[in-house]
Amino acid sequence: MAPIKSIEYFRVKPRWLFVKVTDEQDKFGWGEATLEGHTLAVEGALNEIITRLIGYEADDIEHIWQTIWRLGFYRGGPVFMSALSGIDIALWDLKGRRLGVPVYQLLGGKVRNKVQVYAWIGGDRPSDVEVAAKARLAQGLKCVKMNATEDMNWLDSPSVLDSCIERIKQVKALGLDAGLDFHGRLHRPMAKQLAKALEPYRPLFIEEPLLVEHPEAIKQLSQHTTIPIAFGERLYTRWDAKRFLEDASVDILQPDIAHAGGISETKRIATMAETYDVAIAPHCPLGPIALAASMQVALSIPNFVIQEMSLGMHYNVEAGDIDLTTYLTNPSVFDIQEGYVQAPAGPGLGVEIDEEMVRRISQETEPWLPKEFYGPDGGIREW
Repeated sequence: MAPIKSIEYFRVKPRWLFVKVTDEQDKFGWGEATLEGHTLAVEGALNEIITRLIGYEADDIEHIWQTIWRLGFYRGGPVFMSALSGIDIALWDLKGRRLGVPVYQLLGGKVRNKVQVYAWIGGDRPSDVEVAAKARLAQGLKCVKMNATEDMNWLDSPSVLDSCIERIKQVKALGLDAGLDFHGRLHRPMAKQLAKALEPYRPLFIEEPLLVEHPEAIKQLSQHTTIPIAFGERLYTRWDAKRFLEDASVDILQPDIAHAGGISETKRIATMAETYDVAIAPHCPLGPIALAASMQVALSIPNFVIQEMSLGMHYNVEAGDIDLTTYLTNPSVFDIQEGYVQAPAGPGLGVEIDEEMVRRISQETEPWLPKEFYGPDGGIREW
């Protein structure tokens, strides 16, 4: 055991925030505290937390988690929990590296040998999905996800839903399963129509058909569609998830390990979901550290079903030469075979970070801001 000597963070392209924890024996671990569009806020939260943790025993992960959570008085929310996530993930990586075992061994061992994965097609305004889906097939994927619609008004013409039906028909015709992400863009009048129209085409799930601010509406929708309902990227703790489990309004919970308290809290959310017969499909359109951490949890829980990964995602493409494996010295760890990624064998998270590249690119990385969508009347629409 050794005390924490330093905690550093690095803002890197395309929109990620890495965290490095080093102990007094110069052993280290990497975490990810990415919160898309709110990097500066998370950096501020990290600055506040870091000053408290220097000198804590790095092995005492749960004590550190509880210290950050309980002794700050104010708790929860995306900014605070993302900062906590980055530190928590790094501490698990450090501990696994020090003991020479994968993190999943510290979580009770693995219950599967490989993890099914999916990746995005279509971008923010989905188009050319057939070409993109064929490329994903060539990569070895069996499942993809795409935005269900473009930005939409509270009540829009029913005809705007037709393109969604056409896209899923194209993708399913290729033999791929498809999840459809509503991204909270739809409101009750449109979500009800689209869910009904999609049922004959059997999407794998519909994600965020309504914003989680409307639990009563999600519950109502869940009672009127046979399609599994998935959400959870905007739920940051087990307490946030509790109501939806009790209401039986979610079929697939999607905690994001970089937003939801790291490995420690994501594992707890998954265990709680198991008691309600709810599956876990971790949200992760983020960087390689978040993906590696998600996989460690996925390998150790019985109710895991499928893992999101950002390989070739549109945000990465827009950043130029940056992609999921850019910062890794062992990129083959995420190789896809028949729709699966094998359990990493390396210690800690199983990924090796090119620290020189991280430090170099962090010097030139500006904060990433979400895109802005407006309707023809100038009114704001959901991203």
